[in-house]
Amino acid sequence: MTQLDIVDVGHTYTHGVDEERWALKPLELTFEAGKTYALVGPSGCGKTTLLNILSGLVRPSQGQVLFDGADVTALPTRARNIAQVFQFPVIYQSMTVYENLAFPLQCRRWDKARIDAKVHQVAEALDLDDRLRQPARRLTADDKQLISLGRGLVRDDVAAVLMDEPLTVIDPQLKHSLRRKIREITEQFRPTVIYVTHDQYEAMSVAQEVLVMKDGRAMQQGTPEQLFEAPSSTYVGYFVGSPAMNFLTVDREARGTVTLGGRPLAVAWDIPENVGEAQVGIRPEYVEIVTEPGPNTFPATLRGVRDHGPQRVLEIEVAGQLIRAKVPREDGVPASEEFLVQLPRAKTLPYADGRLILQS
Repeated sequence: MTQLDIVDVGHTYTHGVDEERWALKPLELTFEAGKTYALVGPSGCGKTTLLNILSGLVRPSQGQVLFDGADVTALPTRARNIAQVFQFPVIYQSMTVYENLAFPLQCRRWDKARIDAKVHQVAEALDLDDRLRQPARRLTADDKQLISLGRGLVRDDVAAVLMDEPLTVIDPQLKHSLRRKIREITEQFRPTVIYVTHDQYEAMSVAQEVLVMKDGRAMQQGTPEQLFEAPSSTYVGYFVGSPAMNFLTVDREARGTVTLGGRPLAVAWDIPENVGEAQVGIRPEYVEIVTEPGPNTFPATLRGVRDHGPQRVLEIEVAGQLIRAKVPREDGVPASEEFLVQLPRAKTLPYADGRLILQS
């Protein structure tokens, strides 16, 4: 297990361009030893560039990469003691499962008994112990990807396991079980894992901490719960969650009062007077359909209903703005197009100019 530090690291593939056009703007990040992190964001946001800098495939235009405090910026990939898992499983088709898992240890001249014990330990964790003598070419794509991961886990000297979109070629029906398996084995062996994906669900289910990226910048790093409950920007609020977080433009009146459509709205904490455009954000899961007026209740009009299996998503107009509410199927749909919604104060967060206003 190794701590990875990114110190003022930035990168451009085109020399001489302005920093705003760099593929990776200067970053300061720490990936703690033994934790699993996910880098998530749309194509071109810089997540694969960052992964390649950590692996040594790309040398950054500026900054340092530290492994447990040692500067490895100039070291090639082979000198960093990392394991890599790519989009397509990289295994030796002519070897058995056992031989694939044992190969990295044989290259390090482990004795046979030690290799055998380690291979069986990892194979059991991967649910491959009953197929150790089976030729790898006969396995399914998800089992082959598990072997790729297992080759990193068998090594005691691995600094980190770097995974680049490892479930891209996996059948959608198998992705859920493989995500769960990856989470289980990383919690068991506790390597330092950096996992790149564009899929927010994958990131949230696999990682202990998630780093959301956009245009080469780190927008927010935190636990899945932190990103869901308190997005640091409207971008993160839109990116994390389905449906995305609702954002409503509000007005600020005298003495700090906030109104929505002319009605008072109490928010989780105060919005200062010296900020720009004010908005409030609330997750669709927290928008409540109510029958009686009260604090933070507003007239609403039903504009549409979408079926999400056990839940329904109601498209609602409030104060001339469209929001969504996520409700259990058993709650049904409001009998009338006109009804009341409540925006619970504790879940209604203040934003200004696209950024979460920090609680004073």
